[in-house]
Amino acid sequence: MGDIYAILTALCWSSAVILFDISSKKFEALQLNTIKNLIGVCGFFITIIAFSIPIPKFSSNELTVLIISGFLGITIADVLFLESLKRMGSSISGLVSTIYTPSIFILAFILFNETIAAQSYLGGFIVISGIAITIYKVPKNITRKNLYIGICLGILAQIFTAYSVLTVKPILVEHPILYIALYRFSVGLFGSIIICLIKYGFNDLIQNFKNGFRNFHLVLGSILGTYLSVILWLAGFKYTLAGRAAIYNQLSTVLIVIFARLFLGESLNARKIIGVLLAIFGALLVTMVDHS
Repeated sequence: MGDIYAILTALCWSSAVILFDISSKKFEALQLNTIKNLIGVCGFFITIIAFSIPIPKFSSNELTVLIISGFLGITIADVLFLESLKRMGSSISGLVSTIYTPSIFILAFILFNETIAAQSYLGGFIVISGIAITIYKVPKNITRKNLYIGICLGILAQIFTAYSVLTVKPILVEHPILYIALYRFSVGLFGSIIICLIKYGFNDLIQNFKNGFRNFHLVLGSILGTYLSVILWLAGFKYTLAGRAAIYNQLSTVLIVIFARLFLGESLNARKIIGVLLAIFGALLVTMVDHS
């Protein structure tokens, strides 16, 4: 079942990316982020109530870490990711997201002094090579400016996400993960609402929520990507080996490229295929390092 959960995680997230890509034509990244965060928070809250999970006691230090993690990982990183997705499309965005795994290992070295094996360096280099091969020739439907800005935003999004996850690593050991997810997404939602109020005003914020909940693609993408993906990801890591789960999760990159071709009509040439395969291979090299 753990393997199935991990595969379903990749399926849910890749589907959500396509749905967010479609939604980005009608909403700005900040608006998308606010709506998906609200749906995610509601989902986690309902799940906690349904399963009667007791409220944990977080220390003041843990709450501070959760607030910082939620702001960086949900308010900031997700907006950067969605803006990146809007600028360069699903398949290239999915490819750039493979930088997440090398980012985890580099930041773990900086934060926790974890050793980085030569295999990790090689994997990171291969990931970057795969991205470079894919974007060497700018796709016709993407301007060079949007491509470069999108890549920079996408990389920053993965770095912020990796950092925000690593900072809560010690807390995950002591407390229920659903509450950690709820707290992080609540902070992310609050931050998004504040920024929206400053940028758009109260009336536009309310109208944005109304329009968002009427948008089938955005609502379904939020359920799949913000709620279900987290639940399935946690179940996958709980019921199978972490290495196996991570490998299955990496299938999302392949699925995003395939779905982008099938549902969005994005190009799938030999260069993109080679780039995707290289990026996935590099990410798997990093994932499968023996840390014993």
